[in-house]
Formats: sequence, structure tokens, C-alpha cells
Amino acid sequence: MKKILNYINGQFCEPSSKKYLDNINPSRGEVYSLVPQSTSEDVTSAIDAAAKAFPLWSALTADVRADYLRKIAAEIRVNLNDLARAESIDNGKPITVSKTVDIPRSARNFEFFADAVTQLHGESFRSDQQHLNTVEYSPLGVVSCISPWNLPLYLFTWKIAPALAAGNTVVAKPSELTPMTAFMLSEICHRVGLPAGVLNIVHGLGPEVGPKMTTDPRVKAISFTGSTATGRAIAQNAAQSFKKVSLEMGGKNANVIFADAPWEKALATTVRSSFANQGQICLCGSRIFVEKSIYEKFKAALVEKVQQMKQGDPLQESTEQGAVVSSAHRDKVLSFIQLAEKSGARRLTGNKALNLAAELQKGFFIPPTLLEGLNSEHEVNQEEIFGPVATLIPFESEEDVLRMVNSTRYGLAASVWTQNLTRAHRIAQKIDAGIVWINTWMYRDLRTPFGGMKESGMGREGGIDALKFFSEVKNICLSTEENI
Repeated sequence: MKKILNYINGQFCEPSSKKYLDNINPSRGEVYSLVPQSTSEDVTSAIDAAAKAFPLWSALTADVRADYLRKIAAEIRVNLNDLARAESIDNGKPITVSKTVDIPRSARNFEFFADAVTQLHGESFRSDQQHLNTVEYSPLGVVSCISPWNLPLYLFTWKIAPALAAGNTVVAKPSELTPMTAFMLSEICHRVGLPAGVLNIVHGLGPEVGPKMTTDPRVKAISFTGSTATGRAIAQNAAQSFKKVSLEMGGKNANVIFADAPWEKALATTVRSSFANQGQICLCGSRIFVEKSIYEKFKAALVEKVQQMKQGDPLQESTEQGAVVSSAHRDKVLSFIQLAEKSGARRLTGNKALNLAAELQKGFFIPPTLLEGLNSEHEVNQEEIFGPVATLIPFESEEDVLRMVNSTRYGLAASVWTQNLTRAHRIAQKIDAGIVWINTWMYRDLRTPFGGMKESGMGREGGIDALKFFSEVKNICLSTEENI
């Protein structure tokens, strides 16, 4: 059985506790590898290594640091198939998703920030003939990066790449539920010769390693993606020492479909946006609002498409729906479906027994489930389920749908479907969300800022915003006026 190791100061090492956690294959419900159960002692070693490496790493030119990032990206691309297979086994997602989305985007994250850091330069402002202000960006020092299980390598690299590019050294923690590709990334970094201590990866349980990662005075910034509850706790810890914090948290996103929506594209994309990665993407549209005049027609077409989705072995190229990440998460998602039905909801899909192969019988599978009959204030329409569950709700007017869309405590993303672009812009400006797509979903230009409003997050990731977050900003004002 494969044993994952921590990566600290350029070395692969066992946890100080000598204890390991079971890593379970979600599609089979079986233990297939072991994960370090690290403690604060391991985190301290990682911070020690990062602090020691910081002076040399930060002194390198941006071009030299960028070269290291490009070497890592190239190795990810060379090993795409192995990484994709590992991601699908570890997470339960279809191999086609890992191959075409997760792993290529992980390489792209390093490539993008390798290019972007060369554009992070100080601005100059001449106030008058005697005064010149310059703005400079310098690395912070040691930073902590904590990423979730839904897009394991994709989001892990989304944080690490800009932190390293900006000249910081990193202590990173992947989810204990999906650690394999983070471990493989540490092997890649070792192969390309990334200097010891520049990137340190500590595996383990959040409550056991998180506090040290977020409270150690040598850690200057924290980038976190995960639940709102954990984000709130991190923010409270960081506030004690005024650390910089970037939080990307939950979402309860809306798809708004007007009667004049481009029909085929809206229909196909709604299926994808609701159930991609088994609905385990913070950007998934779990509330589908459809204008009343086309509601029944759209519902019937959507039900038909969802029922045609093939669910099964994540490693089969034909699979469209895999398993959810864990038995605990499966039970949580099922509890929301049960709550909905107790409240009178109708289950439009997902009410037939799954026909799974024998080796998948213990896996954590939930069929893609569409529900209708719940009002927008119901708990199922307010809380983030983070699984293959979406609700259908009719609306009659712009005012009606805006009220329902903005009724949750979240504000991450939304999609608006209409061929009336004036209306689309009007609606988009009134939706409380950090990103609004019009007639598309999940299209990302990495130069643009990413993040949410309300309880969906604090700060922005992506592009120059990420590099500035991982930098100290200083203004220097020079007077050239001669002394009299």
C-alpha cells in the first residue's frame, strides 16, 4: 500500500507522530494508500525550512523564479496521464475531467504566474517637479496555503504558483481526503531542483495542523479555500496578529434562464454547471431559475438530458458522473435530499437504483438529482449542499428572480441566460456575486480577479490581484528640492 510522505526542506519525511490516516478510493469505498497524520511539530519544521529558504529565494530575480515555475509546469504536462489517473482515483471524478480540466489547468497556473510576475513592477507618480513617488512590491516571507478536496491539484497550484512567483516561501496543506497529486507535485518539485525549503507540503487533519499554520508569527499571509465555517475560524486567528488573509469559501449559485435564452446552449450548459464534478465545484449552479413561460418545456428537456448521463467507474472514458469524495459527504448530501422530500419536494431525477458494477458497490455514488417544489427560502435552497443536487424554481419577473437569487448569505457566482444583452447587463450588475457569466459558465481568463461577496469570501485571487496579495506594498516619496 502506497505511503504518502510530507515534503519538508527538500526531503520526504514521515510525520513526527509516526501515525497515518487511511486514504479511501471513493468509487470503491476501499483504503488504497496512507496519509501522514501530521502535528504542529511537523508544521513548525516546515515553517523553519521556509524561513531559512526565504532570503535566497526572494533575492532571485523574477525571471529565475519564473524559470522554476515553468519547469514544474512542463513536468506536470509530461506526467498528465499519471496525474489525471491519480486524481480520479483519489477524488472519484471522471478521468475525462481530470485529463481535460484539472491537470492541464494545474500546469497552466504555473505558466501563467511565471509570465505574470514579470509584469509586477513598481509604478511611478510625479506629483510636481520636485516630488517623485514610486510604488514597490516585495515578497512577504513565509506564507500558508490551504486548499480543498474538490479540485485537488488545480486549486493547490492556484495558490502556490503566485506565492512562489512573488518571491515567498510556502507551507502548503492539501486536503487529507485527496492528498495524492499534492504528493506527486512534491516529487516533481524535487526532480526539477526547486531549492530546499521553498515549497513545503504538510499532510494531515485541519484541526491538528491548521492552527499552527495560521497563528505562527513567522507566517505573514494565509490563502484558504474551503468551507465558510473554517474560513471564519482562520480569519479570527489571523486577526490576532494582523496577517493578510484571502478566503475563498462557499457558494449557492444561481442559473437564471429567461424565455429568450439561447435554448440548446442554455440547456446543455445547465446540465454541466449543475453536475460537473458531481456538483462538487464551488461555482456549480445549484439553483436553476427558469422564466415561467418556458418552465415546463425547459424542465422536461433538462430531465431528459440528466437521465441520460452515464454514471460509473471514474477511470472509464465514457463516464460522465463519478463518486462523491467520501462516505461522510455522501451522507450529508443524501440528508438534504431527504429533507427536501419531507418538505414536499418532487424528485425529478435520481430516483432510480444505480446499476453499478460489482467492484463499485461500496463506492460513494449519488445519481444527479433534480428537485422542484421548494420555495427559495427553504433550507435546501439556502445552504451549500456541494453535491449532485439542483433545484428548479419558476419566476415571473426580473424583480422576482433578483430577490430570490440574492436571498442567500452567499455571493460567489451566477449565470444569466438571455439574448437581450441590455437586460443581461442590468441583471448582472444587481446580482450579489463576485463573478457573473452571461450565456456561458466556468469560462475563466486568468488575468481577471476571482472571489466572492458576503460569506463567499474575502479578497480576490487571480491575475495581478494574487501577486499583490502575496506582496508587501511600499510607497517611497523622493524630494529633489534643493535645500535653502
